[in-house]
Amino acid sequence: MVAESLLREAGVSAAICGDVAEFEQALGEDAFFAVVTEETFRSVDLRGVAARVAAQPAWSDIPFVILTQRGGGLERNPNAARLFELLGNVTFLERPFHPTTFVSVARTAFNGRMRQYEARARILELRESEERLKRLNETLEERVAKRTAELERAHAAVLAEIEQREVAERKLRHAQKMEMIGQLTGGVAHDFNNLLMAVIGNLDLLRKHLPSDAKTARLIDGAVQGAQRGAALTQRLLAFARKQDLKVEPKSIVELVGGMTDLIERSAGAQIELRINLPESLPLVLVDAIQIELALLNLVVNARDAMPEGGLLTIDVEERRARPGSDLAPGRYVCLTVSDTGCGMSPETLKRATEPFFSTKELGKGTGLGLSMIQGLAAQLNGALRLTSELGRGSRAELWLPATTVAVQPAKPQTSRTVADQTNMPKITVLIVDDDALIAMSTVEMLEDLGHDVIEANSASRALEILQNGRVVDLLITDYSMPKMNGAQLAAAARELRPGLPILLATGYAELPSNSGVDLPRIAKPYRQDQLAASIAKVLTHSGPS
Repeated sequence: MVAESLLREAGVSAAICGDVAEFEQALGEDAFFAVVTEETFRSVDLRGVAARVAAQPAWSDIPFVILTQRGGGLERNPNAARLFELLGNVTFLERPFHPTTFVSVARTAFNGRMRQYEARARILELRESEERLKRLNETLEERVAKRTAELERAHAAVLAEIEQREVAERKLRHAQKMEMIGQLTGGVAHDFNNLLMAVIGNLDLLRKHLPSDAKTARLIDGAVQGAQRGAALTQRLLAFARKQDLKVEPKSIVELVGGMTDLIERSAGAQIELRINLPESLPLVLVDAIQIELALLNLVVNARDAMPEGGLLTIDVEERRARPGSDLAPGRYVCLTVSDTGCGMSPETLKRATEPFFSTKELGKGTGLGLSMIQGLAAQLNGALRLTSELGRGSRAELWLPATTVAVQPAKPQTSRTVADQTNMPKITVLIVDDDALIAMSTVEMLEDLGHDVIEANSASRALEILQNGRVVDLLITDYSMPKMNGAQLAAAARELRPGLPILLATGYAELPSNSGVDLPRIAKPYRQDQLAASIAKVLTHSGPS
């Protein structure tokens, strides 16, 4: 009671415990210090108190003030030593004590406990700071990981865009290069056809006017054959340049391939094992049957040449659908596939396989125009040629052709008119228009040899003058490619002057631009005299002399 009174006077509230068990329960973190008489702990079980003291947090060391009646050191007071061992932070105050001494000891214990509370507060703050730092680090790591992932995705997207752009640029450069080559090739083929026109036409006339002689006939035949081979070469050039004339009709690829079986077998040779897989029915395709047959033969010959020691050549025809995003428009296609087990091509060779004049064959055994011609044909038919190959494992060529729902037109009945009838047409007056004097001379000679009267004009303007002057003209034959006014424009102007005038258009391209707006019968250069006579007869039969 005295101690409590002194503490209250010093401004420290105190609670009195009735026994050791109550004292043990009071030893919590909110207890500042404990004042106990030595007699209270004598002969009692202090294990619970000791456990409480031992279980204190690291920052806590509750002070104990023990009021003892014995003085001296620990060696003279064994109980004090026991309390030191059990309680730890113990201060002994010998009774009787002066009130000031007690209050001083109590304040010291109180202040020491306050410092422990301050330490606890700092520890808590430090732990909270550590937790905040930990959470911040976790958040930062998460944000860094998220940002890193975003940057990686952005980097991957940029790389993909760069790669796509490079691919697009490569395709554009290749397309521009092929377009320039195509324009050059088409122009060369056109001019070459004009030259061949003069050669073949004059040879035909020469054959008629020379005396019958076996050697002379043989020489002329050789020259004609050479010129015809040149004409076939120009047709391949025009096919690559996509400027050949196509007679597009709905056809069955299965029937086309089936009808060529014997020719394919002869072309492949006895050393090649041939397998042709043809389904019973497939959609029709709009194609030029002759050009498709030539393309198939070209692929067969290429496959044969890739297997000099023999191998397997397979021809498949099947229906397929174009994948979205491919180089083909969506829809149904008929795919003609020619595959072999030959030597194959390296990736570098495969990239150049469709370039014009590129060939891996020996000199004189290939023009390098076969695959480029097929690619040009496929493009004209709104299809595609796809090549795959691997060195030592063979090659595969796929010709994709769009299916059509157009029905096959019934064949028109053949007239009884023969070539002899065509060459014995009534004498007519023909206006021939060509800016190339060499071509014009050859055509004039052929027409006159057929017995016709010929009026020659070296330009479209000169031809219009002749028509305006009222001269009799039964047929106008005009070249298409001329300066200032082409053949289609001349034909339109001529029809204004003389409606119904029969007109025959001659061109080295054998094709009119889609925007020409003129539908005229045409004859492709180079042509022979019998072809010219047949074309004239056909035009006059449908039109009649004006």
